[in-house]
Amino acid sequence: MRRAPEDRQRDPERTKARILEAALAEFAAKGFAGARVSEIAARAGVNKQLISYYFGGKEGLYQAIGDHWRERETALAAPAGSLGELIASYVRFNVAHGDFGRLLVWDGLTGGAPDPHFAEGVRAMVEDLRGRQRAGELPADLDPAALAVALFAIAAAGVAFPQVVAAVSDLTPEEFGEHYATQMRTLVDRLSG
Repeated sequence: MRRAPEDRQRDPERTKARILEAALAEFAAKGFAGARVSEIAARAGVNKQLISYYFGGKEGLYQAIGDHWRERETALAAPAGSLGELIASYVRFNVAHGDFGRLLVWDGLTGGAPDPHFAEGVRAMVEDLRGRQRAGELPADLDPAALAVALFAIAAAGVAFPQVVAAVSDLTPEEFGEHYATQMRTLVDRLSG
């Protein structure tokens, strides 16, 4: 059966979205070095030349995923209530969108592709923690940089260590994710005093 002409029309935005979705899954599964443009194109159901056309190649595609994450992260990092609530929102995001967390873990293990904006975002997090410390939300004797590292680890633990989650809980990953988010909110809020 032949498709109607309107069904054959190109939709660049939808095509780019499919490529980004496929790339995120491929990079999350294999890391930057292990991911192949041909596999990403196959997952997206497109010709691999479209990756070069829309994103300038593998590195440009990887950068676009970073940009996509930053757009979502801006909403997550918007001033919430307590620091515990903020961490709980990151935990919930990682449960719902585990590929972003897995990609972050891959980057940490392998160096990933250069992302000039990542360090900038982490430094902004440290500055936010310093501000919370000045406001009395955090004890003065805590190093905000060390705390930032610990909070990253807390938020990514379920994605980084699913075998630990399976060993300690009979809950589904989603159920445990919500339980863990609530527990980490409580823990971080207690740290805040």
